[in-house]
Amino acid sequence: MNFSLLAFLTILGMIGGTLCMLELGRRLGMRRLARDPESAKASTGAIDGAVFGLLGLLIAFTFSGAAARFDARRTMIVDEANSIGTAWLRLDLLPPGVQSPLREKFRQYLDARLAAFRKLPNWAEAKAELARASVLQNDIWAQAIAGCSGSQAATILLLPALNQMFDVATSRTFGTQMHPPAVIYAMLGLLLLAGALLAGVGLGLGRLRNWFHGLAFVLVMTLTVYLIVDFEFPRVGFIRIHGFEQALVDLRQGMGP
Repeated sequence: MNFSLLAFLTILGMIGGTLCMLELGRRLGMRRLARDPESAKASTGAIDGAVFGLLGLLIAFTFSGAAARFDARRTMIVDEANSIGTAWLRLDLLPPGVQSPLREKFRQYLDARLAAFRKLPNWAEAKAELARASVLQNDIWAQAIAGCSGSQAATILLLPALNQMFDVATSRTFGTQMHPPAVIYAMLGLLLLAGALLAGVGLGLGRLRNWFHGLAFVLVMTLTVYLIVDFEFPRVGFIRIHGFEQALVDLRQGMGP
């Protein structure tokens, strides 16, 4: 599936839905003005202010949370690269005969981790790679424990580094699944449509169709909501997190073939 195309179609759908609600609100406003001009122009600012205030508050919270999680995911990629690199260097503490098979397991492990995140958002294929990485974790740990026997330096330095490497991997894996409840986005979408309806009613109370303000409202609001969702799912839309994975790619290249 072309997720960039899906993201583009999502934008068009949001713009189309908001335009429809704006036009519906305009017609309701015109009908109300034709039936009762005096009451139509009565102040409804308190109601409009409440809806738009709640919409702005929800946008602010969701945008802030999405941006924070985006930064956290980038940080976890760097942390994983650092932890794997540290453990890789500390393999030098093991006897030469033990190092070679462990280094090969490291290469396979990093290949599995890279493949898992490259296959997102296809969770079925990604889970298969994550399962392979989990098996390799167990193999690396068992071989490391066997190789550390008789070497206090290796036991003190290598095993904690491996433990840190596995912990960071787990944090990063579950960090990709950390999102607000779906009801938050449903509420955001409903508030956006309600705001478009109220804005349309306000535009309908004028004598002339105000295309500029209507289109400006639709574009600004829908693109803002889309940006929030794109931040939240940086492997689906136009905002991507892949550039930071270059740290892991460089590390893998440094491990040799």
